[in-house]
Amino acid sequence: MEYSSSEDEELVEDFIDVEDDTGTENIDQGTGVVASQIHAIDPSDGTMPPTGNELLMAADMVGNNDEPRMGMEFESDAAARVFYNAYALRFGFGIRVARSRSERRKGVEVLVMKRFVCLKEGHHKKKPVEPSNKKKRKRLSIRDGCPAMMEVVRRGPDKWVITKLVLEHNHVIASADRAREVQLRRLSGKFQEHENQLQEVRRNVFGDTDAQGLFDYFKRMQSENSGFFCSIQVDSKNCVSNAVWVDARARMAYTYFGDAVYFDTTYSQNENMLPFAAFTGVNHHGDTVVFGCALILDRTESSYGWIFETWMAAMDKRLPFSFTTDEGKGMAAAVAKVFPQCFHRLCRWRILSRCKKKLTDVYTRFPGFHDELKRCINRCDTVPVFDMVWGSILDKYGLRDDTWLQSLYEIRHKWVPAYLTSSFFAELSLTHRVETVSRFHRNNFTARVSLSTFITRFDQYMDGLYANEAQKDIISFPPEQLLKINTDLEKQAASIYTRAAFETFQVELIEALQHYAVKVQDGPYMKYYVDRDGDPPTRHTVFYNVAEKKAWCDCCRFAFSAILCRHVLGVFILAGVIMLPEPCITKRWTKKAKMGPELIGLNVGNDSGSADSVASRYNDLVRDAMKCAEKGAVSAGAFKVAKEVLSKAFMEIKGLGEKPNKDALHSAASR
Repeated sequence: MEYSSSEDEELVEDFIDVEDDTGTENIDQGTGVVASQIHAIDPSDGTMPPTGNELLMAADMVGNNDEPRMGMEFESDAAARVFYNAYALRFGFGIRVARSRSERRKGVEVLVMKRFVCLKEGHHKKKPVEPSNKKKRKRLSIRDGCPAMMEVVRRGPDKWVITKLVLEHNHVIASADRAREVQLRRLSGKFQEHENQLQEVRRNVFGDTDAQGLFDYFKRMQSENSGFFCSIQVDSKNCVSNAVWVDARARMAYTYFGDAVYFDTTYSQNENMLPFAAFTGVNHHGDTVVFGCALILDRTESSYGWIFETWMAAMDKRLPFSFTTDEGKGMAAAVAKVFPQCFHRLCRWRILSRCKKKLTDVYTRFPGFHDELKRCINRCDTVPVFDMVWGSILDKYGLRDDTWLQSLYEIRHKWVPAYLTSSFFAELSLTHRVETVSRFHRNNFTARVSLSTFITRFDQYMDGLYANEAQKDIISFPPEQLLKINTDLEKQAASIYTRAAFETFQVELIEALQHYAVKVQDGPYMKYYVDRDGDPPTRHTVFYNVAEKKAWCDCCRFAFSAILCRHVLGVFILAGVIMLPEPCITKRWTKKAKMGPELIGLNVGNDSGSADSVASRYNDLVRDAMKCAEKGAVSAGAFKVAKEVLSKAFMEIKGLGEKPNKDALHSAASR
């Protein structure tokens, strides 16, 4: 289990540890650089620590490339501290004074050395506890042996020099913007208000158990499954701020279906809901799959950033192609920083549901308004058509001056499908919503439930999802039962796609028969116009490269959902293409989606991800073992085979581990 101190402590507070020459520690936690304590005095030498404004000014003066270096000089130890504190603020970690040394010179004690360290330096020393009937709250330590430090030594009356320096940390440090965010919040006087709100949320979530139930759950899961990942973020009082956990099944599912991820924060719709969020996606059957869970007590940009970064670490730093969330400035900023290469989309279904609240009067007076708005958003497949229909709806209902609809139109490129043609979102249908975990939330929040009960229910819900997926993997429908037009294209699709994907393809194929394709240009890329009469009539342009067997349509449906559109299929029918070309088939919707190579998504690199690293080998073996477990649990016969194979493999591996020891003993005996 991992513990992470939140920015309230990790980035800003400047706790001071003073260690004398005898090695005993005197800890004074009253010298943090917070607005309410700017007059505190450093007990090591009686000097004033930098105030919040001084620290921010110093941080502005420290350039991006201006970092501590051996031999750097300062006019005083206080100046060195201001510099290192500003450097720490810029790079996103907290510091304290770990050690100082004085010498007697001419009968006067003179300070000659100071060592500044990262807040996570050292390890917590347990103090002997006297027997007591009073139950004490368990606290976590943020210290984990971080080596980062800067030591300065006096070389003259006004000369202090860096003599020891370690810049590397053994933990992830947050961005400078997040450190600055927390510092500014403290200085603005909003910190205490935020702390009070956070404390109230904790009471609502944990009651009087002080999060012990959550810790016990994590410990139990780790003991049962070594592939279980969890991390807890704590604040300056060692109280839980946020948590992230991912089980081995979720990590395995992400390697197959992690190309499009939805961060489900349904809890935000109802203040009585537990602040529980889930990372979800869609499997090859078009059903929900869970990639991880989060408990969000602190709704700030910094917290969302920590949650996203922690979840990414659990997923070997492999980015999805698209990331869908609810609206929110803090969340959007965190997504931009953690997922810079992903397309960030806002959930249009959540926006549509908000329309009902924002436009209650319009919905009451015009019962058909909602359906027209939904059709405009989901069925207009090009930008010009959407803009035209949207404008006609505003004119029809007199909503040109409605500020809510104006604000939605201004960000249309973030949520309207017609504008989202550059990335993949794993939506088989634009008109039907993938439930994610919204239904689960609705079914389990009829009354307040405890966190432990909720987590137990969610685990059962996930078990049901995996069981449903396994059952659909086993059941194979004879293609002839699904055919409607009995063409070779339809037969081929029925044999390779899962049922859900095939039914989507079948709708497009039938619609293709209602379209008229006309070739208008020859060449390497043949150009076609594909028309359909209607209100309004539509025309799409399709390019088809016969040599490469690739087709592209300006509706970009294939890029959006990885299922061929009716316009391309119309061209195939005209051109006499009787079998789907291989480049037009995406494996993730086929019955073989979980066979062979996986790891889809964008690999942004991993420090421990080299092919020869222990972590990389471990993760690879976990994925193979999960595959074996998934197939082996299907039937008693498969279970028996899986057990025998795994037992044999384990004994062989164990033998490899014992062989070097035997060889060493034999060598020693021969000598």
